[in-house]
Order: sequence, then C-alpha cells, then structure tokens
Amino acid sequence: MSELHSSVAENFSLTRGGPLYWLQVRFGRAKNERTRVIRRTLFAIAGTWVPLLVFSLIQGLAYGKSVQIPFLRDFAVNVRFLIALPILILAESSIDRQWRVLVIHFVRAGLVSKAELPSFEAVIQGITRLRDRVLPEVLMLAVAYGTFLFSSHTELLMGNVSNWHYLGSDSQALSLAGWWFSAISTPFFRFLGLRWMWRMVLWTLFLWRSSRINLRLVATHTDMAAGLGFLSAGQKRFSPIVFAGGAVIASQVGNAIAYEGETLSGMKLALISYGVLATLFLVAPLLATTPLLMKTKRRALLDYGALVTSHNQSFATKWIDEHAAQGDELLGDPDASSLIDLGSSFQVVQDMKPVPINKSTLITLVGAAALPMIPLVVLVTPADELVRAVVKMLL
Repeated sequence: MSELHSSVAENFSLTRGGPLYWLQVRFGRAKNERTRVIRRTLFAIAGTWVPLLVFSLIQGLAYGKSVQIPFLRDFAVNVRFLIALPILILAESSIDRQWRVLVIHFVRAGLVSKAELPSFEAVIQGITRLRDRVLPEVLMLAVAYGTFLFSSHTELLMGNVSNWHYLGSDSQALSLAGWWFSAISTPFFRFLGLRWMWRMVLWTLFLWRSSRINLRLVATHTDMAAGLGFLSAGQKRFSPIVFAGGAVIASQVGNAIAYEGETLSGMKLALISYGVLATLFLVAPLLATTPLLMKTKRRALLDYGALVTSHNQSFATKWIDEHAAQGDELLGDPDASSLIDLGSSFQVVQDMKPVPINKSTLITLVGAAALPMIPLVVLVTPADELVRAVVKMLL
C-alpha cells in the first residue's frame, strides 16, 4: 500500500456543501451528522406528509367513501412521503462516506503517484467548488417548482377516479391537501431527486477528470479492471436510492390496479423499464473510466504479447529446439512455472472489462429495484396461482 497521505482526499464530500447545507450550518442544525440527518428526515415528513393528513381530516377526505381514493388509502402518496422520502435523506451519510473511502483508496492503493498527487487534489478541489455553487441548486429549485407555477393544477391523481386532491366531483377545485401536495410536498420530493442526480453528475465528473491524470494502473490486476474494480462497491451503496424509486413506481402501479382496473401484466412494462433504467443510470458514472481502461488494455496487450512471445521463444529454444541438457527435467523447472504464470497474466489482460462493474453490484442494484415489486405481485396474484408457481419452481 502507498504511504502517501492526502488531507484533501480525506475531506472529500458531495453532500456536505451547497447553499442549503451551509444554511443549515448557519442555523446550527449541521453540527452532528447523524443528528442532522435524523432531524432533516423528521422535518421533511412533518412538512410534506403530516399537513396532507391534517388537511384531509379537516375536509373529510382522509378516509370514508366521500371519494374513491381517500388519503389514507392512497398507496402512492403514503409510500412516497413515508418510505421513499426518508430513504433519500437517510442514505446521504452512508453514500457520502463510501465516496470518501473510494477517493482515499486512489491514494492509499498507489493509483496516484507522488508526482500526480497535486493534480489529483486539484480534481477534488474542482469538484468541491462545483458542489458549492449556487446556480445548480437554484436551477433544481426552479425545475422542482416549475410544474406548480406553470400548470393549471387540474390533472387528477388517477385518471377520472375521484380522490383526496379535489373537493367532491369538482375536478377544478383543489382541496387544501391538494394545494399543499402541489405547492410544497411534490416540489420538495422532486428537488431531493434532482439533487441526487446532480451528485451523480459530480461523481461522474470526478471519475472522468481523475482518469485524465496519469494513474498507475496495472493491467494484470485480478479485479479485471486494472485496479479500478473497487469503484463497483461505490455504486452498490446506491441500492437504497434504487429501492426508494422502485417503491414509488410500485405504489403508483398499485393505485392503478386497485382503483383503475389495470392488471399487473398490463403494467409490467413500467416495472421492468424502471429496473433497467435505474441500473443503467447507476452504472453510467463508471463509463467515465472506460476510455482509460481500454487504452490500458490495448497497451498491455502489446507489451505483454511481446513479452510472452520472447519468453516462449526462449523456452522453445531451450526445451524443444536444442533439447534440455542431459539430466535436466522439465517437471518442477522454473522455466515451466514462469511460462504458466506469464500466460495467466496475458489471459487476465485479455479478460479486462471495459467498465469496472462486477456481477455482485449488478445483482444488488437489480434486486433493490425489484424488491418493492414483490408485495405488489403477492397482493394482486391469486393465492392458488402463487402456490402453483412455488411448487413448480421447487419441483
């Protein structure tokens, strides 16, 4: 392991910065990270879900038969603000901590040489400056609130099904809860999603800029990614975010099945599409390293190819063409061992992956996307069909 040390790398963070973060620091709500995240989660629920419940109760839209979808029976809104929203906030600490570990590993693993350390730290400082800029968060807020500011607010939650968004059968009159949902809850949830996308962009930029400096990659590394295979673990940590998105999709599909007469087979395209798109979105940042990996592989194939050729020619000259000296045995001779080792190294180079992602990470991400769909499948599938399916798999 490298003895280099970088305080810049050890302070890397994509969440501890930006106008809103510094506003929290200003008001004393960011002293302890764990406490800060828990408080933010509770405040978020109190500001998004609780008012919807209170207003719905006041206007008689929380339960009962006054509308087809009362508030407490709306799968989509309750899952979004009681499950998905807390996950988007609570996941910040663990994901940011993992990002910091990965950045430090560049230095500790010797991927960054002493000569390149200033360039690597300059990359980190550049990403940090982008994180702290005001404009990105202003644009995210504008996009998040754009729908409320420029729409007519007459779209029903579920087609023509009456719901707690509106008063009675009048689709033009938003309820108090409907107004809060449109003006506060939805834009806030959308902002959190956009901010995670921005952080993913920053992480992608970090990987891209880091790949432009002279990293000390080893094509024969057994991770099949020249030493960058550790980056796959960072993407695996995004499984809670994938789960949160899957829960939102599954709850909306649940509403469509429960209240609009849709079928699971008719909605499976949306479910599958989410799983595929979410996985691709989280794998995409690692594509920033693909040009470097391909360049490393091409160069290594030539270098190791020449070395293998030279070694094999020497081996053939000694053991095949001129025959070994009398009394020499090939079995156990270092020549044979080095021939095998060199061949194995060349095979590793040939098997190098263009993207530093492993099967475990892909399975984790796909599983996180699919997990929220399981309760939906169980609820809408008749019990006898589930039993037959299980028996069929077992037999």
